Amino acid sequence: MKLAELAEALGLELRGDADIEIRGVAGLESAAPGEVSFLSNSKYAPLVKSTRASAVIVDTKFPDATVATLRGDNPYFAFARAIDLFYQPPLPANGVHPTAVVDATAHIGRNPSIGAYVVVGEAAVLGDDCVIHPHVVVYPRAHIGDRFYAHSHAVVREGCIIGDDVVLQNGAVIGTDGFGFANDHHGGWYKIKQSGPAVLEDRVEVQAHACVDRATVGETRIRAGAKIDNLVQVGHGCEVGEDTLLCAQVGLAGSTKVGKKVIIAGQAGVAGHCTIGDGAIITAQAGTVDVAAGAIVSGSPAFDNKQWLRAVALFNRLPDIVKELRAATRR
Repeated sequence: MKLAELAEALGLELRGDADIEIRGVAGLESAAPGEVSFLSNSKYAPLVKSTRASAVIVDTKFPDATVATLRGDNPYFAFARAIDLFYQPPLPANGVHPTAVVDATAHIGRNPSIGAYVVVGEAAVLGDDCVIHPHVVVYPRAHIGDRFYAHSHAVVREGCIIGDDVVLQNGAVIGTDGFGFANDHHGGWYKIKQSGPAVLEDRVEVQAHACVDRATVGETRIRAGAKIDNLVQVGHGCEVGEDTLLCAQVGLAGSTKVGKKVIIAGQAGVAGHCTIGDGAIITAQAGTVDVAAGAIVSGSPAFDNKQWLRAVALFNRLPDIVKELRAATRR
């Protein structure tokens, strides 16, 4: 693809040789001639001078460079779209593989690509243009919308509801049993059946080995556009708002309500029956209860991020501070 063609496809301003041939994408440090890279963080700007990339996607205000540039308001987003032009993931062949087991009562939409050893249960529904890789299991009565894309070993449990354009990465489990047990007064634990479905609205992605538990009663709901990273645990009866990000190893205890456009960073945890307001940010490894809309919190127990940063800066000085305080007290 000529650089001019790439610029046109991405809607970017081209500065440089329009006839450069581009064959792929790479990072600034690893790129080779014939590849396009990007700069979205100004601290890496010096790498633009040394990169071997044939072109770099930059912000509109970036100064002129010796390398060809493609300029736009959101370089990272433009680079993501460039990857789409050069890399296409493998697809199962169109149709249903002969080793797949599809119940006679299941409904499969138009133009399916269903791979080897897939199982689709009784009365399950799959929409149009589904792509299902080998060893995926769809339990009975699951209802899945159009353009569903499931990687190997993903599981959708019974009665769960999935919207359009949903992606499940390898090993994701939608609708596994919530962690519900009642004390039987004899020191044992009686399992409470988890009767409510997990619901994923449109454009949700759940990545590898993450679990969205089904509800005891009612439902667990992940709203449109939310993204759930690897090894995340969403407990039973939770609600996750639109366009929210749950990063790796986040845990939401049961009946947590998370607003829209929230970011919960890696290994953070939220106690059960709590509410996280719209636009809040919970930083990595924080442990929290309720968080107000727009707040940024850190630490465990979590409190205001700016105050936490000051506290952490003082932490290493605590022995000296105590020594000075004791000396002052003696005086």
